[in-house]
Amino acid sequence: MIKFLFARDTWQEVWDSLSKNKLRTMLTMVGVWWGILLLIGLLGSARGLENSFNRLFGSFATNSVFVWGQNTSKPFKGFQEGRMVKLTLTDAKIVEENVEGIEFVVPRNQNQSQVVRNFLSGNFAINGDFPLLDKVQKKKLIHGRFLNQSDIDDNRKVAVISEDIYKQLFEKDEEMIGQLIQINNMNFTVVGMFENGNVNMGPTSDIHIPFTTFQQIFNQGDNIGFMMITGKPEYDITQIEADAKLILKNLNNVHPKDKRAFGSFNLGKEFKKITGFLVGMQFLTWFVGIATLIAGVFAIGNILLITVKERTKEIGVRRALGATPYEIKRQIVVEAVFITLLAGFLGIITGGWILIALDKAFGQGDEAVIVNASVSIGVVFISLIILVVLGTLIGLIPAFKATSIKPIDALREE
Repeated sequence: MIKFLFARDTWQEVWDSLSKNKLRTMLTMVGVWWGILLLIGLLGSARGLENSFNRLFGSFATNSVFVWGQNTSKPFKGFQEGRMVKLTLTDAKIVEENVEGIEFVVPRNQNQSQVVRNFLSGNFAINGDFPLLDKVQKKKLIHGRFLNQSDIDDNRKVAVISEDIYKQLFEKDEEMIGQLIQINNMNFTVVGMFENGNVNMGPTSDIHIPFTTFQQIFNQGDNIGFMMITGKPEYDITQIEADAKLILKNLNNVHPKDKRAFGSFNLGKEFKKITGFLVGMQFLTWFVGIATLIAGVFAIGNILLITVKERTKEIGVRRALGATPYEIKRQIVVEAVFITLLAGFLGIITGGWILIALDKAFGQGDEAVIVNASVSIGVVFISLIILVVLGTLIGLIPAFKATSIKPIDALREE
């Protein structure tokens, strides 16, 4: 078989057969070309959307939920409806210790305050945070560092600012590390600057200061604005949210059926919706692409049947001169696989060009919708295997048709 494939006569015969009707051969290849082009283009676009999504949420522990206190909607244990529920550090600690599947609980505070530097000022969101925040919501530091435990223990007046704050309070290319800014009429030393995220989950993050320092300057005591709960990967974050709220209701004397007392945003739940959409899109892409490929390959089979009909007398002569049915079948299958692979290669190349064009048009900048639209070598390899298998199977139909005619009958064919 290997010797046959590398024989010059084999490919001369393939060329002669296909070149007899070039237009028909080209139209035959269009179906397979379009199928593989569609498969590569859609899979690459789906990967680009996934990359864009991962870039947006890459800094977050996605199996997370934000929980904060609100006004009650039901009276309970002597408390009137409409009471404001305030969460505390103790609440956060008890939730972390008693809810199964929790990896981290990060208490957080936030307030608006005027920030002043020299003659420049503005109102910004001041966040009181623990160093643990950097594990669940990774900051892309441009300069300096994030908060550390010593900042918490010593109640240091240090601040980590966003890139936007730097642009508003500092001159271009001015060194900010070690410089002073005033928050709530108190001097804070800038120790780091982070890149603005592509997406905000939860409150805005303009300036981060140590949690303990925030407690002092804003007179918060043990109260917290909200907590960010991160679950272990193998646990359901929706169940963790429900368990955490139940404990918080018990701790704060809230009616068990009160649905308004605690607000929440379940990032893990939303993340699963989007990843489910992406998985469904990839499945649909494979289904549509392979279905189109099959349709194109069947078109090749139909054309080869017509070709075999036109070559009936030729096949009869070859049979009369001693060609075996296996040799006839082999030649026709090779023609089918050749047409299929040639159309497939053209589809892969064209699909690659389309992905490059998509990346140029929609994959540039921070607001890119499709990031690095591409397909892996494995996908291309699988596509080629599918083409070879389908081409072989479809080539067997005209091959058996060609060998079913007796030589004497074939020679009589006009």
